Amino acid sequence: MPTDFDIDFQMPFQLHGILSTMGPRDLLDIFIVAVILYKIYEMLQDTRAIALVKGILVLLGVTVACNWLELHVISWLLQKAVTLLFVALPIVFQPELRRALERLGQGRFFRSSGLLDDEAARSVVSEIARAVKNLSATKTGALLVIERKMGLNDISDTGVHIDGLITADFLMNVFIVNTPLHDGAAIIRGNRLIAAGCLLPLTEDRTLSKELGTRHRAAIGLSEQCDALVVVVSEETGTISVTENGHILRHLDMDTLKAILTPAFYLPQTGLKDLIMSWRKKK
Repeated sequence: MPTDFDIDFQMPFQLHGILSTMGPRDLLDIFIVAVILYKIYEMLQDTRAIALVKGILVLLGVTVACNWLELHVISWLLQKAVTLLFVALPIVFQPELRRALERLGQGRFFRSSGLLDDEAARSVVSEIARAVKNLSATKTGALLVIERKMGLNDISDTGVHIDGLITADFLMNVFIVNTPLHDGAAIIRGNRLIAAGCLLPLTEDRTLSKELGTRHRAAIGLSEQCDALVVVVSEETGTISVTENGHILRHLDMDTLKAILTPAFYLPQTGLKDLIMSWRKKK
């Protein structure tokens, strides 16, 4: 019967044996799987689905522990539960699976869904700026939330799902006074308005100026909790503001607004020349 010393002595040799059998294709295979798992995690983070994933991992961990402890009855029950769970996964994760397949079909699985190429980014920023300018001129209150790396599905679920292409006229219609969507926030992902009439968390910062109303405090509150960029149009003065990371910039003109918004949409196209220059700078 092997002792603990024999087992500990054999493990490095077993590991060496496994590593010695791995070739370039095996390393490539592992790398591809790691990238896919990371992109799946990136897509699920900051959504309600991530809590379900953590629950599944805990259940799998408990199943492994029960098998190791030879708790046969509990192991049998957990194995049956895990089997049923995998059958139910396509139903539970239906929205996420649909989004992933759409991104894969559009060639966007390996890049952030909210980022666009140069022409598309300029078009979206121009449409948003034109809408904000008109809303400011008419003193129509508005809240525009631009989603970045952190998903805002939990916020969009509080409003009305739309999923419409961004245009200035479309955005202005959303914020028509005395309509159901007027007082809520509009959520923008890439070149699409995914929801409107959404509720945002209010900031608890008591040092803010009393001039800032509920819209501004909601914009600051959301930017404190995620990396979203929030554009606010004041209903009282028509002032244009932007919040980011809990800070607010007020009294913005159109050029400044476009300069702030563009990085939130633009996907840099890094060519070989840019990569070489970047490498030389590091050297």
